[in-house]
Amino acid sequence: MSQYPAATAPVCPLGLPGCSGRIRERGAKCCANCSRTRHRTTIASLSPEASVDADRAKLKTSSELLALRKKYDESLRLIDTLERRLDIAGAIDSTVDTFTIEPMVGSGTSEATPVIVASDWHLEERVGAEVGGLNFFNLAVFHERGQRFWKAAHRLVKLLNQDVNISTVVLALLGDFITGAIHGEENAEMNELQPIHAIIEAQNMIASGIEFLLANTPYNYVVVCHSGNHARTTKTTRFSAENGHSLEFLMYKHLAAYFREEPRITFIVPDAPHSYIRVYDQTIRFMHGHQIKFGGGVGGVYIPAAKKIAKWDQARHADLTVFGHFHQLLDGGNFLVNGSLIGYNAFAMAIGAAFDVPKQLLFMIDKKHGRTCTWPIYLSSKAAVDVG
Repeated sequence: MSQYPAATAPVCPLGLPGCSGRIRERGAKCCANCSRTRHRTTIASLSPEASVDADRAKLKTSSELLALRKKYDESLRLIDTLERRLDIAGAIDSTVDTFTIEPMVGSGTSEATPVIVASDWHLEERVGAEVGGLNFFNLAVFHERGQRFWKAAHRLVKLLNQDVNISTVVLALLGDFITGAIHGEENAEMNELQPIHAIIEAQNMIASGIEFLLANTPYNYVVVCHSGNHARTTKTTRFSAENGHSLEFLMYKHLAAYFREEPRITFIVPDAPHSYIRVYDQTIRFMHGHQIKFGGGVGGVYIPAAKKIAKWDQARHADLTVFGHFHQLLDGGNFLVNGSLIGYNAFAMAIGAAFDVPKQLLFMIDKKHGRTCTWPIYLSSKAAVDVG
């Protein structure tokens, strides 16, 4: 007997006699070595539960393949985008070619005239809780804001002088420097000074400011003066005799006399409610502004101002009209409205004027280009506004 066990014939997994156990085709279709004649067979069907599991596995596999395909496509798009950006960055980096910009040196022919506008100070009036804490004002705040006004105006004019030649500055004093007593008992309750004392205070602040400008600048000054409606000594406005009843008109005459020996300053104190000043080829109309009636309409001051100016231009044209009265700084194109030093008060609230912080106006007329800049001069510190 052989010492090795006899070889065992392969067993057909399908149970076919004589099969070598090797399945030619996957799925148990045919046995290769059963005989010369191929036997076809079929695997028994899966159970329903197994079939469902198989379908679920197939579906999951398909979903995973689809997700991978999307990620792959998105990765390709991202790679393409990054490559394009890299190409652009490389192109920009390789094409930088700088050139020298020379600083502009004035030719000596460029010239301009700044215009500083002061109005609506209402220096002796108290403002507090009656405007809901939006503003606070008294004599101490007036002195703080008044000095800030002159210093800021000086600084801005010097800044403008760096770019253009300036020989003359216009200072427009447009009235309502005091609140006065036109509202009788109400003014007596709210004002810290009587009208005569208030106008002296205004005169001192204006004279001090002009002396400050004369001492710290080389310019000539033209001072245009107009009375407001609050400085009158009558209860109602008298348009034909307004200056004869105005404390501000008297103040302007005193200031002109005070500076009469100063060759660099000229005062213009007209009897008419309007004055017309020629600055290069521009005609500027100055006034206080109480001739314009505003009833608090949704269009603001723009509509009544435009209508009134159009009427005045029929008599005498002005390229620009400058006025105050409305306690808000506005640029209407062919007119400018000055703000106020007192800021938002009961009057502004009563006439429906939009809220505005304390500010005054500075603009410049260029010899070649006309009005080239319009700047607000902010006057209030945060502490002054927050009090009350």
